[in-house]
Amino acid sequence: VGNYKRTVKRIDDGHRLCNDLMNCIHERARIEKVYAQQLTEWAKRWKQLVEKGPQYGTVERAWCAFMSEAEKVSELHLEVKGSLMNEDFEKIKNWQKEAFHKQMMGGFKETKEAEDGFRKAQKPWAKKLKEVEAAKKAYHAACKEEKLAISRETNSKADPALNPEQLKKLQDKVERSKQDVLKTKEKYEKSLKELDNATPQYMENMEQVFEQCQQFEEKRLRFFREVLLEVQKHLDLSNVASYKNIYRELEQNIKTADAVEDLRWFRANQGPGMSMNWPQFEEWSADLNRTLSRREKKKASDGVTLTGINQTGDQVSQPNKHSSSLSVQSNTVQSVQSSYNPFEDEEDTGSTVSEKEDNKIKNVSSYEKNQSYPTDWSDEESNNPFSSTDANGDTNPFDEDTSPAMEVRVRALYDYEGQEQDELSFKAG
Repeated sequence: VGNYKRTVKRIDDGHRLCNDLMNCIHERARIEKVYAQQLTEWAKRWKQLVEKGPQYGTVERAWCAFMSEAEKVSELHLEVKGSLMNEDFEKIKNWQKEAFHKQMMGGFKETKEAEDGFRKAQKPWAKKLKEVEAAKKAYHAACKEEKLAISRETNSKADPALNPEQLKKLQDKVERSKQDVLKTKEKYEKSLKELDNATPQYMENMEQVFEQCQQFEEKRLRFFREVLLEVQKHLDLSNVASYKNIYRELEQNIKTADAVEDLRWFRANQGPGMSMNWPQFEEWSADLNRTLSRREKKKASDGVTLTGINQTGDQVSQPNKHSSSLSVQSNTVQSVQSSYNPFEDEEDTGSTVSEKEDNKIKNVSSYEKNQSYPTDWSDEESNNPFSSTDANGDTNPFDEDTSPAMEVRVRALYDYEGQEQDELSFKAG
């Protein structure tokens, strides 16, 4: 009696398990979203570094293919997040709302119906069980009284001081107790028989309510299995055709990297194959040695001053995917050693990565592609741009021995139209 409460509690547990499953899916969706955002940020940052870095040609395109892969995978994971929340999460939420109906006084309608059904089915049998317990108690009490009466009678026979009348009363007591034992035993057996006769009907009624609870639980278990299979399909990117295509395309981009082609391009654009601009006699002009205006001096910062404008024909005509290179001289080597650019836009620095980590990553690229090199030279080995160490690319542009006259990439802060023939025209940025 009362053990049906375990089955009734299962209904409340089913509602709680729906909440647990929704929370589980919601957390996974949040992880997918964060991963997608991190992939996008990583791809954006490294794409800029590679494009501005010294790598060129087909190998550069192969390297950038990894960033394209990250952007596409990021989109797929955002789709996974959308599927988990918009389909699976909402499906569980709606099913829970339809399957469980809250009552005004608290609890669920389904729980109350199951409990009332069990209680109604158990009530007649529980009443008979109570009668059996009472009959058993009465029978056991009569047996105890009979035993006590027989013991008193036996003891009285051995007592000579007891008169015959008292002995007669003890004997009558034994007789009555024996009759009570027979009556209570008969009543106990009768009530037990009635309980046994009622048990099949009781089991049938209880099982009927139990089966209704089983059917309700079966719906929940089948629904959970169905939802979990859908979640599995949304999470499994291995069966998504576009996911396979991403890595097929990535492999193709890497395999198209051609060292011979890159070396040929570098020879034609940066090596002996490029157009020559040999020195020619030039007349002196006062405009070439003019000083900076006050406005231009105010714009310059960190002790950077313009020393000249390299406008050789070949260097100007070369395609440059970034801003033009101006020759500027730094007063200190420290400004060159720092990877921080005071002229960068805010959006370039608006990364979620900490400033310390961002600066660390920026230092990966020691110099940018298409950067110009100092035209000053001397017979001394340390300043000879054609020395063997420089040709092998072993020199460090950040060494303190580097010539102070070097060129650094700058960014225009304002629009300017050239007023003189030797002046550059440029836009902000």
